[in-house]
Amino acid sequence: MTDQPRRVTRALLSVSDKTGLIEFARALEAHGVELVSTGGTAKAIAAAGLKVKDVSELTGFPEMMDGRVKTLHPKVHGGLLAIRDNADHTKSLREHGIAPIDLLVVNLYPFEATVDKGADFAECIENIDIGGPAMIRAAAKNHDDVAVVVEARDYQAVLDELTSNAGATTLTLRRRLAAKAYARTAAYDAAISNWFALQLKTDAPDFRALGGRLIQALRYGENPHQHAAFYRTPDRRPGVATARQLQGKELSYNNINDTDAAYECIAEFDPKRTAACVIVKHANPCGVAEGSDLVSAYRKAFACDTQSPYGGIIAVNRTLDADAARAITEILTEVIIAPDATEEAIEIIAKRRNLRLLIAGSLPDPRAAGLTAKTVAGGLLVQSRDNAVVDDVTLKTVTKRSPTDAELRDLKFAFRVAKHVKSNTIVYARDLATVGIGAGQMSRVDSARIAARKARDAAADAKLAEPMTKGSVVASDAFFPFADGLLVAIEAGATAVIQPGGSIRDDEVIKAADEHGIAMVFTGVRHFRH
Repeated sequence: MTDQPRRVTRALLSVSDKTGLIEFARALEAHGVELVSTGGTAKAIAAAGLKVKDVSELTGFPEMMDGRVKTLHPKVHGGLLAIRDNADHTKSLREHGIAPIDLLVVNLYPFEATVDKGADFAECIENIDIGGPAMIRAAAKNHDDVAVVVEARDYQAVLDELTSNAGATTLTLRRRLAAKAYARTAAYDAAISNWFALQLKTDAPDFRALGGRLIQALRYGENPHQHAAFYRTPDRRPGVATARQLQGKELSYNNINDTDAAYECIAEFDPKRTAACVIVKHANPCGVAEGSDLVSAYRKAFACDTQSPYGGIIAVNRTLDADAARAITEILTEVIIAPDATEEAIEIIAKRRNLRLLIAGSLPDPRAAGLTAKTVAGGLLVQSRDNAVVDDVTLKTVTKRSPTDAELRDLKFAFRVAKHVKSNTIVYARDLATVGIGAGQMSRVDSARIAARKARDAAADAKLAEPMTKGSVVASDAFFPFADGLLVAIEAGATAVIQPGGSIRDDEVIKAADEHGIAMVFTGVRHFRH
């Protein structure tokens, strides 16, 4: 690839985001570049005392239809698409009086921001840019001759090249800008198509595109030999992608994944009702609890498993206060995420320089609609978010004994947590705290045994006479296919069970529960998590 410079003599600027516009336009003028512009952009440039030609002077046509038609014209697209070294192209330019355009600066109508603010259907439609993407794609295709800029952060790179190359851009820069331009229009069209599918309630559109804006390039992925990056999607769901990092090292791929898991789980607990804390390790909750305040919730969550929280992720559902901050910083913690934090809490955490503190502003809505996606070989699996909430489910008692009020409270708590544990899932809970969690096993009975063993280990560490599973309740994310898993839970001391039901052996499982005098309720809702 020869790095062929192309002198910039004429630039077309049409931007909705005018950040840095005037300074950039002034610098272009200083390099002898003729400025052509549209609508509000032209007015802003002219108001700054710079000479600018309105695009209507270039095309010979006025802007019309409320600005919908202004740049869709041969004198614009011919100027962008003409190959400078092609004799037929240059002949056409001369014959039709088309002036070459060497630099295109376009950022698109703010469709994503319009949707994000909750605008109505008509306003969203009006903020779909047509001429902008057409010009961007034209300029990017002809990047051998034309530079295209789609956001203000690239202004300086263009100016640096003009200064270094006597008013010219290099092919290296033009190719980089072209690649970015196509990615931008792809992400823009993805946002529009997904919004349309949502408006039309189309669960499986014929084409599905996903796009996002780079938040950060990561040092590596799940493992050091893997490349990774973090992108923000148009879905402005509160969480790790939208949070402010107040301090600490750069987040890693695994930090981000685990923090998302923690914050999605903590969102199940309404902060107006209770204080709650979730501790996550390797994307699985290892301790979850409610309490009268955050510090008591944290202590209860930690007691579930006193080994796994080291190097873990902490999520809380209320403003992080000083007492909770002191307790959390007693051990090595990788990330804390909270809706907010007091100044005193921030100061306490600041003493742990490597500890990341993220402020998300609010909690995500566990009932909100949305999409999740996962790649498979040669394909993309897309589904609606699991937004089923136990409070909205009609529970059906299927045993002779109904759960007590205290058991029912703990059953609902346990099922909230089970939703966020990898399948197969078993969660023991007592007094609104997890006391044993079994995650990700091929057999549900193995999950029940592992959770019970973890409870025995925690009891030994705390020097308790018996594990906290004695008198606990147990939640299963999916039905018990056999009675064996249930019998392990009963042996561990569980007195009540919550599960979806739906097995061909439900009668066998219910009979085992009745024989041991425990209560069982069905939800009719499964929470597989892979």
